Formats: sequence, C-alpha cells, structure tokens
Amino acid sequence: MREYELAGGPTGVLANEPNGSGIDLSVIIAVHNGGSFLPQCLQALAASDLRRDCWELIVVDDASTDGSALLAAEHADVIIRLPNKARGPAYARNRGFEVSRAPIVMFCDADVMVHPDVLSSFVAFFRKMPWVSAVFGSYDAQPPAPGVVSQFRNLLHHYVHQSSPGEAETFWAGCGAIRREALIDVEMFDEWHYARPEIEDIDMGRRLRRAGHRIVLRPEIQCTHMKHWTLGNVVRTDYRSRGIPWMRSLLQEEALVEFHALNLSFKERFCTGLAALATVVLAAALVTRSRTLLLAWLGLVLTVIALNLRFYGFLRDVRGFRQAIASIPLHFLFYNTAAVAGVTGYFTHILFGEPSAAPEIEAEASLGVQLWPPCPRRPANHLWRRIAEPR
Repeated sequence: MREYELAGGPTGVLANEPNGSGIDLSVIIAVHNGGSFLPQCLQALAASDLRRDCWELIVVDDASTDGSALLAAEHADVIIRLPNKARGPAYARNRGFEVSRAPIVMFCDADVMVHPDVLSSFVAFFRKMPWVSAVFGSYDAQPPAPGVVSQFRNLLHHYVHQSSPGEAETFWAGCGAIRREALIDVEMFDEWHYARPEIEDIDMGRRLRRAGHRIVLRPEIQCTHMKHWTLGNVVRTDYRSRGIPWMRSLLQEEALVEFHALNLSFKERFCTGLAALATVVLAAALVTRSRTLLLAWLGLVLTVIALNLRFYGFLRDVRGFRQAIASIPLHFLFYNTAAVAGVTGYFTHILFGEPSAAPEIEAEASLGVQLWPPCPRRPANHLWRRIAEPR
C-alpha cells in the first residue's frame, strides 16, 4: 500500500503493478457508490482482447459507502480512496490521471460494460491517427435496464452518437480516450467549477478544441449502459446537470449562433424551439378554448414528429412499435426540459456569469497562488459586473 496525502486527508492507494513498464493504455474509472454496476463493469474490462500487460486499471473510489473499493480489488492495479465526502468525477478523474503511466488515458464510467474490442480499438486508432488528440465511442443498442423511460433515454444517446460520426466539438468521458500530453495541455478536468456530475467532460472537450486539438467520435467503439432511468432523474439530469451548464458554456464561448457549437445541430435546436412553442400554444388553447390554437398546436407537434421520424423508426426496429409510440411524449418532455433549462441558464449567465469556485480558491487564484490542478480563470462577463464598472 502506498499512502498519498491529498486534499481532505490521507488517501490509501493499493497497487499491483502490471507486468512490464511499457503499457499502452491507462483505464481510469471514477466511482461513487457504484456497487450495483461496478462488478459487471470490471468483468467486461477483464474480457478485453487487449493483452493485460498492455494496460493498467485505476479505480478512484470517490468517498463511497458501499464498499466499491473492495469490489475493485480483484481487477484493479491501483485503487485510490478519496475520503470524507464525494468531490465529483472531475476531481476523481484528475487524481487517477496523476498516478497513471500510459501515453493514452481512457476514461470509463462505472455503469458501463465495454465491448471486448474497445481498449484495443482506442490503441489502434491513436497509432493510425497521430494528429488526433481524443476519441470517444457510443452506447450500444442493447441497454439492459427495463422500462420505457430507460430504453428511450439510453437509445436516444446511442442514436445521437451513431448519427454524428467524425470530427466532434466535445468529449465524452463515459467511454473516451485522450493523449496524455493533450490532457496536460488543457490542465485536466475543471474540478474547481464542477464539483458534482455535470458537463465536466464537455467542458474539457471545448477547452481541447479551443487549444487546437482534434476530437473524433467513432460510433463503432461501443459499450453497454446499465443505468436505470426514472422520469424524475431524467428531468433533473437534463435540467440541472446538463441543460443549464450547457447553455452557460455556449454563452461563455459566445457560440449560440455557431452551426455545430458543442455538437448541437440546427435540427435539435429547431425541434427544441418548436416543442416549447407547442407547449405554450396548447396552454393558450386550453385557456381560451380556441380551435385555431389547437390546430396550430397539432401542426407543431406533427412537424416535430416528422423531423424525428428516423429516430422513431430506429426505436421501432430495435424495440418495437409500442416503444416508438411511447417515446414520443418523452421526446417532447426532453425538448421542453432543454428549453426551460436554456432560458434558466441564459438569465443565470447574464445575471451572475460563469459558475464560481469556492471563495477561498478564487481569492488564492487572484493573488497568484499556485494551485494544482490550476483553477481556470473565467471572465465575469455578467450584468452585475457591467453595472458596477465605471463609465
């Protein structure tokens, strides 16, 4: 056992070094109370067709209370235990990266099972494409969690990634890999502003692109997502953890009008606007009992459905007609949640600017104190600052 002194107290690191020192890939899993999924995740990695002495497995236990670290002991080469309280995946992944040794670092969520060829595919891709700094894959079309909501959510993610191969504007840490020097270049994940699961991987991806690095989505590199979704956690995730911070990132980059800003296609933005407008029109029609407004609502709904016929056809092909029909209202809920989150994020950004780190961290950074990882400096371009500035 090696002992590391990290923020918050001593951290135990259990190490069984892989054979040899010339490993190709470091696989990092950040887990917080992932006991229900972690064993399957680790078993899938163990079944990889990449020789075991070519990669190392680092599991970062983010203050779990369910014994996740013990579950990882059978497979992991390094286990990092973060004490006291969970600090989020950005912090945990950074700690794993700091002890990794390979030139390529792969991040994998604890609730996914990678296909056997994933690790070898990442290594082969970077060898063939030396000009690419990061690559990520996709969920497959076989999510095991039952229920209409879980199937819709997991298959939507699969469909979006399968429909968008090639150059990407973001990074996905659920099943993605990056060159060591590129991650160092952008100063790793932003653990100061993302203290819980949000869009920390998307933020890191946009900093990669801004620094001139290339990111590629390869949809044939696949994993199975085991997460069970409920309607409540879908809405919470889309609103608080994705929609609001995503909008603030777009505003920070002044990229709202860019065609593929943060991989948001024009069609998706258009459908979001139409679905939100349909909800407003329906409410007005019910209040006023207007047949004209009701017909307008029907027209908007049919337009959104028509624009997404390929997606619904995909759902019919893989899960049947009932799943496809049941997914339509869930899709409208997805669009409406995104619209509300976008409006909330817009006004939050205008009023308060970017999310702030803890006050003591901001103070230390402003005084030039060296922090590790560095605390990204973000311009406070918000309404209160403009009001306070002298003219």
